[in-house]
Amino acid sequence: MLARIKESPNYKWWVFCTVATGVFMSVMGHGSVLIALPAIAKHFDASLTTVVWIAIGEALTISALLLPMGRLSDIVGRKQVFIVGYTVFLIASAAAGFSVTLSMLLMARVVQGVGEAMLQSNGQAMVLSVFPASERGKALGTQFSVVGTGSIVGMVAGGFLVSALGWQWVFWINVPVGMFALIAAVLVLDKSRFVLDRQGGQRPRFDWQGSTLSAAALVTILLALTFGNQVGWGSGPIVGAMAGFLILSAGFIWWELRTPSPMLDLRLFKRKLVALGVTAGWLSFLGSSGVRFLMSLYLQSVLGYSARGAGLITLPSAVAMTIMGTISGRLSDRFGWLKFNVGGLALASLALFILWIKLTDNSPLGLIIPILVLQSVGSGLFGSPNNSSILSAVERSKYGIVSALTSLTRNSANIASTAIATAIVVTTMGSLGAEPSLDAVSSAPSAFVVGVKRAFLVGAIMLLAGMVISILKGDRPKDSDTSRAEEPQERLETSTSHVDGESARG
Repeated sequence: MLARIKESPNYKWWVFCTVATGVFMSVMGHGSVLIALPAIAKHFDASLTTVVWIAIGEALTISALLLPMGRLSDIVGRKQVFIVGYTVFLIASAAAGFSVTLSMLLMARVVQGVGEAMLQSNGQAMVLSVFPASERGKALGTQFSVVGTGSIVGMVAGGFLVSALGWQWVFWINVPVGMFALIAAVLVLDKSRFVLDRQGGQRPRFDWQGSTLSAAALVTILLALTFGNQVGWGSGPIVGAMAGFLILSAGFIWWELRTPSPMLDLRLFKRKLVALGVTAGWLSFLGSSGVRFLMSLYLQSVLGYSARGAGLITLPSAVAMTIMGTISGRLSDRFGWLKFNVGGLALASLALFILWIKLTDNSPLGLIIPILVLQSVGSGLFGSPNNSSILSAVERSKYGIVSALTSLTRNSANIASTAIATAIVVTTMGSLGAEPSLDAVSSAPSAFVVGVKRAFLVGAIMLLAGMVISILKGDRPKDSDTSRAEEPQERLETSTSHVDGESARG
């Protein structure tokens, strides 16, 4: 039966479902853990400021390891890295639920982040490896729907699990579902379907130096962005962290350009679609991610809705993004990515411009919900086609590292967007005579709203910049079906030394 599945024309969907389960659990976990933080704080008799490290620790680990794990999958094998990632994720999930101290829980979350980095960096590459280039957008769009659904279910399931069974089940729920998916991955995934990176027929060495430098640089800058508003952007620790980031980044670039087997081949950025696609994607998340954070505060602290009520108000926008991400991915295979990239960012920026003009401290939901939906429709239209354009410019043997790069672009921009938006709001509140703190929103709602509007204006400008870059990036060439992404899918067994498409041409 397994042989028939692997030879079936629908095998690509078997791979997709296997991979999508891991991605779904990872994304769902982010939302459900955030909902569970107050209950965890109460259980361990700790402050919310301390407990939030449960989320921060995992996020930092994932961001630091995305690129190394993506590269590792290109070298060692996608199936192997994916299965190890699943196993680590499941063991850490079980350990997190059994934690008897906050330190133990934090350690389990860091280990969980290691497994998630393996899943996130490798899943997209595996899916794209079994779909033809002519269906790349469909694959990315369908995976986008899984991510969107996971984020929606995470918020809802988190509240239910905490209320009905306890916070431990936010982690334990991963185990039975994950065990089933792990068994499916072992049985269904065919390692010979995934093109690996081979240099002259040999496996390149793993770049430990580059991996260490990139991880250190990312952790340093992400910590600075996370705590800059709290500690002070001009304080010694933050300035020192920024300087450390620049030094580590310079060292990383220097090393990657001189080593024969770099973790991230920086020469990829000479390819127009990669350089401009990554830049446009980063600006897209930078301009829009802070919106969700600020609107959640606005709905709860200014309009007086509960956390559950605020979640329900933003639910239509999350659904809209999921649906449009799926549709745009499929349609971009037929009509190219330019119109979706440009149109999506135009709609998203229009939504923020409207909020900048119309938002007040008592705006009706009849205004807020449609505008948030419009913004999400724009983001959904942009995402999948943009990633498709990036991946169309690279060989299948480099899908792991480039997929990890697109995930890192999203994660880092999300953190930076929240930090920038918070800095704008807090600075504005202080300039208007209010306490420069998000804790003072309830006592100074008008000043907060002015700051939010300024943050939305800055976000809209960033989205317009991304739109301009998307125009410069251009559309899919007419001969894209024969581009370098449509290499022969050699079946590379670990016992052989087949070369990838690019090496064969050399």
